[in-house]
Amino acid sequence: MREVNISTNLTKNRSDFIEAIKANNQVVLRSLYHANYPKIELLILKNSGTKDHAKDIYQDAFLAVWQNIKQDKFIPKSESSINGYLYTIAKNKWMDVLRSQGYKKTIIASQISYFEPSEQENNDINDDILKDERLQDVMQAFRNLGEACKNLLSKFYFEKLSMNDIANELQLDSASTRNKKYRCMQKLKEIALKTD
Repeated sequence: MREVNISTNLTKNRSDFIEAIKANNQVVLRSLYHANYPKIELLILKNSGTKDHAKDIYQDAFLAVWQNIKQDKFIPKSESSINGYLYTIAKNKWMDVLRSQGYKKTIIASQISYFEPSEQENNDINDDILKDERLQDVMQAFRNLGEACKNLLSKFYFEKLSMNDIANELQLDSASTRNKKYRCMQKLKEIALKTD
């Protein structure tokens, strides 16, 4: 079954659309999720990433946008402003990965490709994505995380604190904080996969 277009009767105006996101309306969230994933996947695949990287980065970015809208940290003026915001967050998260020590390749920010996928690419990717119903699982998994992990991931992804700031708050060194964040993300993925 094809996803419902976000611009349907369900969201006749901007405030209805925002309220639907804040109320965790699954039709709206799923449509938003699936409508934006292809561009992010292509961005990451064209810049040294894999489909798994794309899924991880996109889920992180989507959760950040979802939480920022719920907490009124981002008040979208239109559906396209959400799309642009989500793309920007995902792109920045991917650039952070590329700059990290785990990546041997050095990629200059100006070398990242910007593009719009063709309609055929969008259709092919959308068909694959429609089979991937992971959004609800990720949101539920986040709710089921332990408080310590929820707190750490919220500080990093939703409050946009640096790892150093989080380390200071938790009275840990930076390396321990990064390890803890990694373990929390692994736990989140593990919980999400169990619900499949």
